[in-house]
Amino acid sequence: MADYLRGLAELEKQQLESHRAEIEALISVARRKGIDLTDSDFRYFQTTGIVATAPKLVERLLSPVPREKDGLVPFGWLAENASESSQTGYVQCEHFTVMAHPHFRRALHEASGFTPLFVDRFWAYAGEEVLKYIAIDEDRVKLNSRSYIAELDTWFGAPFNEEVSKIPDGITKLKPPLDLSDSHVSMFFTDSHCLDIKWSSDGRIKTFQALEIKSERTTIKLGDSIFHPARYVHAEFDSETGMFRHFDGAMQYYSPSEYMSRRDSDFNYNAKNSEQIKSRSKKLFKLNGAVSTADWVNLCCHFFAQNPLTSEYFSGQYPKHITEVLERIRSL
Repeated sequence: MADYLRGLAELEKQQLESHRAEIEALISVARRKGIDLTDSDFRYFQTTGIVATAPKLVERLLSPVPREKDGLVPFGWLAENASESSQTGYVQCEHFTVMAHPHFRRALHEASGFTPLFVDRFWAYAGEEVLKYIAIDEDRVKLNSRSYIAELDTWFGAPFNEEVSKIPDGITKLKPPLDLSDSHVSMFFTDSHCLDIKWSSDGRIKTFQALEIKSERTTIKLGDSIFHPARYVHAEFDSETGMFRHFDGAMQYYSPSEYMSRRDSDFNYNAKNSEQIKSRSKKLFKLNGAVSTADWVNLCCHFFAQNPLTSEYFSGQYPKHITEVLERIRSL
């Protein structure tokens, strides 16, 4: 736990330092509005990004903010003030980003991500002749930076298809059920935090990547340093032959700060962030030649040491014994 907390503190320090220019710009904008923001008013949260906090900050920056008698803000007005298409739960204005109220977040906590899936569906809802109103985070605004990690539900992305050539390119992420305790995740889900998967295409070749990230409790010592190990798989499927032509596996090693950045992100992290993650790795196996889809799936599942998330991705369901265990736990 001490390494975990040190990793969080180190990550926050790095993020605040790397976004110094944006912080100074927002301080200057606030000063012109008569608001005295200082460095101590800025924090970094993994699920949100860099946030400035001060009493009634949104009202003072955007005054006047139109409101209904119940205090809700017209969604249309927020959209009109948005400088570009905004992420769900956020409205990006010219100098900062307004956020939905913290009560939409998990456990009603401002440091958590938004609880799925109400905010997503509210943001996307476009009922005919329906006016939308939303409660906003009155005291906090976010920097106009994508320096945050979306907190996701237990599954998103396209499911596996045995006809590999028909699998769409994109990201898939799987997590253990959110209602399980840490001890149950450790016991029945091999202490997994998530399983990340990415498919991409280049002509007739489809490339598969998978990364199994464990909880912060799983560490390994290399030399004098502590790392978080993560099993990694890479494979190439030839759509013309209908076979995998290459398949390899490795162990990647993340420092505490790298781990905190990567675990709730995805394979596009380096493309979306100026701070690059270049983890250490150790290649563990490689197959070159024609490998059938059935053999490849079987080897993947065993390489990931019977992680139920692997079974969930490839078959659409947990193994029978895991399903039975979950039913017993939830009946207590």
